[in-house]
Amino acid sequence: MQNTYLVGGAVRDKLLGLPVHERDWVVVGSTPEALLAKGFKPIGKDFPIFLEPNTQEEYALARTERKTGKGYYGFECYARPDVTLEQDLSRRDLTINAMAETLEGEIIDPFGGQQDLKNKILRHVSPAFSEDPVRVLRVARFAARLAPLGFTVAAETQDLMRTMVTSGEVDALVAERVWQEMVRALGEKDSAQFFEVLRSCGALQRLWPALDKLWGIPQPAQHHPEIDTGVHTMMALGIACQLSTDTVIRFAVLCHDLGKGDTPPKEWPSHRGHEERGVARIQEFCRRYRVPSEYKELAVLVSRFHLHCHRVAELRSDTLLKTLERLDAFRQPERFEKFLLACEADARGRAGLETAQYPQAARMRRAYQVAKAVSVQPLIAMGLEGAVLGERLHQERVRAIEGDLKPMPPIQ
Repeated sequence: MQNTYLVGGAVRDKLLGLPVHERDWVVVGSTPEALLAKGFKPIGKDFPIFLEPNTQEEYALARTERKTGKGYYGFECYARPDVTLEQDLSRRDLTINAMAETLEGEIIDPFGGQQDLKNKILRHVSPAFSEDPVRVLRVARFAARLAPLGFTVAAETQDLMRTMVTSGEVDALVAERVWQEMVRALGEKDSAQFFEVLRSCGALQRLWPALDKLWGIPQPAQHHPEIDTGVHTMMALGIACQLSTDTVIRFAVLCHDLGKGDTPPKEWPSHRGHEERGVARIQEFCRRYRVPSEYKELAVLVSRFHLHCHRVAELRSDTLLKTLERLDAFRQPERFEKFLLACEADARGRAGLETAQYPQAARMRRAYQVAKAVSVQPLIAMGLEGAVLGERLHQERVRAIEGDLKPMPPIQ
C-alpha cells in the first residue's frame, strides 16, 4: 500500500539496534472507507486505527489533534486525506519517536530525532507536548528504559514538564493511565529513573505525595550510610531490578518504607512503627490508582514484616513461625519467595552494601521448609480437630524449628 510508513518506536529501536517487538504504521492520503474495503478491521475507539488482516499490525490514518479540554481525552481528532506525514509526526511526544521509514527503508526525520538519538537526548517535538499530561509519564518511562544507554531528558523538556505540573495539567491524569505507565516503567531496567524524573519536575508530589515525601527524611547512619530515605528507596529499587524482573516485587520494594514519611520529625532519625504506618499509605495509593490486589498484598506484607526478616537471627522460634503464618507462606509459597527477594533488595539497597550477602533469606526459607515438613496426619489420627488441632500443629512446628536451626549471630 503506497503512502504507508513505519513510525514511532519501531523506527527508534531499529536505529538504536534494539529488538523491535511491534510495528505501527501510518497511512497518508487515505480514508476509513478505503481501508475497510481492503479488509482492515477498525479497533480505534477515539482515533482511526485499524488492524491489517494478515499481519494484525496496527495501521492509523495520518491525523492532527486540537486541544479542547484538560487531560488525556481533551482532544479533537482530524484524520482526512489532506493531513501530511509531517503534520502527523509533529503531534508526537519526543523527537526520537517522531521519525518514519518508507517501505524502501528511507528515514524521514523532520524534527531531528536521529541527532537526538546520537546525543542520547529525550527532547519534546513542539510546544504541543504540554497539551497531553500523559507525556510527562511517557518521558519518565523512556528515561527508565534508555538510562542504561546514557539517555537524559533535555533541559527545555524538563522546564516544560514543570510548567505542566504548576498549571495543573498533570492533575487531570486518569488513574488507570497513571498505573498503566507506572507498571510499564517498573518493568524497565532502571525503574528508579521513572520516579527520579517525575520528582525533578514536581509531578511525583502530585501523583504520589507519600513517596515524594521520603526525600530529605534521615535514617540512622549505622544502618543506612546513605542517610536519606528517598535515596535508599531508589537504591533498593535498583537492587530489586537486578534480582528480578517481576514488577510485583519491584512495587513492594518501592513501598516498603512509606511509613517513614509519617514519622514525627522530633523522632528522627529513628522510625519506630513505620512498618504499620506504611500499610495505610500503601492502601491509600492502591485505592487511588486501582492497583491490582497481588501488588497491594505483597507490598503490605513487605511493609509489615521486612524488619522481621532482617532480624530473623534474633527471633524466637515461636515468633518466627507466627511470622511465616502471617505471611501465609504455607499456602502461598511463591509469594513468600517474592517477599524474601523484596527484603533482600531492601537490605542491599544501602551505600556500600550493594553486593553484600543476605543470609537472612536462607534462614527464613529453612524455617519454612522445616515447619512445612511436619505432618498433620499423626495429629489427626490422635483425634485432634479444629482449633485444638491447629494449636498442636503450631507447637510441633515450633519444636521442629527449634531443633533444626542453629544459633546465628545478629546481622546488621
